[in-house]
Amino acid sequence: MQNIKLIIFDLDGTLIDAYAAICSSFNYVMRKLGLKPKSSRFICRLVGWGDANLLRPYVPEHVLERSLRQYRNHHKLSLLRQSRLYPDVIMLLQKLKAQGCKLAVASNRPSRFSFILLKHLHIIKFFDYVLCADRLKRGKPNPEILNKIIRRFAFKKSQVLYVGDMIIDAQAGRRAKVKTIIVTSGSSGIAEIKREHPFKIISGVRQLVRLVGSREQLCFP
Repeated sequence: MQNIKLIIFDLDGTLIDAYAAICSSFNYVMRKLGLKPKSSRFICRLVGWGDANLLRPYVPEHVLERSLRQYRNHHKLSLLRQSRLYPDVIMLLQKLKAQGCKLAVASNRPSRFSFILLKHLHIIKFFDYVLCADRLKRGKPNPEILNKIIRRFAFKKSQVLYVGDMIIDAQAGRRAKVKTIIVTSGSSGIAEIKREHPFKIISGVRQLVRLVGSREQLCFP
């Protein structure tokens, strides 16, 4: 880990399991509109592109803004009730900080809700910087979010690792020219992840905890 100075994490599906909260808020909007609720499996496949993009294909355009407000009002409460950390996340973040790594978040989730999650789950103290797509012109898979974080810390890209869970994370990492690890705990299937050729695919952050101690595997040329 000697030459890795900055590790950037996605949130949903990577460090945090908030799928139940997302599904609850999505179907709350469906019921408000008199539409048929969707299955959790269906909704989870839509996650990762931001809440407006989550609703847009399933909500009439003329009520999209109102529905988005309803979603967000419901979601700020559902996140508190139905979100959790994946196993070993605290241990991982503690180890990385102890090794002197800078840690950042790059999420397509709106800033307001990212900070609700980080504070509620008591992990905000580990992160040196949090950047969300609503602060940018374009979210992932565009590499802008990763490039802006890297510029903030003024590290070489060879000193940066990005960890996400979706094909858009693999795409963003490749376009930013940083080593990218994809965990399969999120909403993208392993076959579609493999097609994006990330540096490494792991089953979850529990495996990343073991890699942290491996200089050969995480110390890149």
